[in-house]
Amino acid sequence: MGGSCTTEAWIAVGLRVSGRNARFQQWQALLRNRAKRQRRGEFLVQGVRPIAMAVEHGWQIRELLYNTGVQLSGWAHEALDTVRAEKIAVSRELMHELGGKADTVPELLAVVALPEDDLCRIPAAPAMLTVVFDRPTSPGNIGTLVRSADAFGASGVIITGHAADVYDPKAVRASTGSLFALPVVRVPSHQAVLSWVADVRANGIGMSIVGTDEHGALDAAEYDFTQPTLTLIGNETTGLSSGWREACDQLVRIPMSGSASSLNAATAATVVLYESARQRTAAARR
Repeated sequence: MGGSCTTEAWIAVGLRVSGRNARFQQWQALLRNRAKRQRRGEFLVQGVRPIAMAVEHGWQIRELLYNTGVQLSGWAHEALDTVRAEKIAVSRELMHELGGKADTVPELLAVVALPEDDLCRIPAAPAMLTVVFDRPTSPGNIGTLVRSADAFGASGVIITGHAADVYDPKAVRASTGSLFALPVVRVPSHQAVLSWVADVRANGIGMSIVGTDEHGALDAAEYDFTQPTLTLIGNETTGLSSGWREACDQLVRIPMSGSASSLNAATAATVVLYESARQRTAAARR
């Protein structure tokens, strides 16, 4: 698709950006400045898979930036032809600056609207498995946890408290597109999540709250993850907040036999999510 056609012949030429003007500075701000992302209600997405996933899952694409310095691939031509968004021609040099990689220049970048931080985006169902990440400080850990949650069948991820930004480019890249496939909701404190849990329970879904902690009473494999579960992962340094600890129905630990004193938070979440998926798969086969 696209063949030998030039980009200019393929789409209607609109805005062109070849210098570091106000529009370019807005895109830079979306990459670097959390407050400006929030104020504008949008973020900049890098990478073929994340952009494709955003389109596939129906996210609002506001702008597609395309590289005027290369012959675009069939994928890029198809996106420019089919995605309803403003198409902007950007010079190769500026695309390189915005692309986030020293050794490659992207064909496309996308400006995508932020979704609402509404817990109703997470579907309530009898087999629901939702993950809370409490006050994470690393955007890379957020993205990795979201990727694992998607891989192991979670229904959503909730980020609570003062935390790194879900829409930081490091988090978006680390999720490898899973951010667009799974509801991820930011919530200021645990109280709002507990109110949502109460509503879920009132609708007949007996959701339990289980926290991960090195001093937990049970190994993760001993806990019944086949029931509807809210799984809590604590801050990378300080673990779960006191408010979350008090809310837990159970604390579980990940048994370790080596010399490591602890696991990275996203790694710990992946282990628990795998155990949840393993139990659920085994139960479905019975």
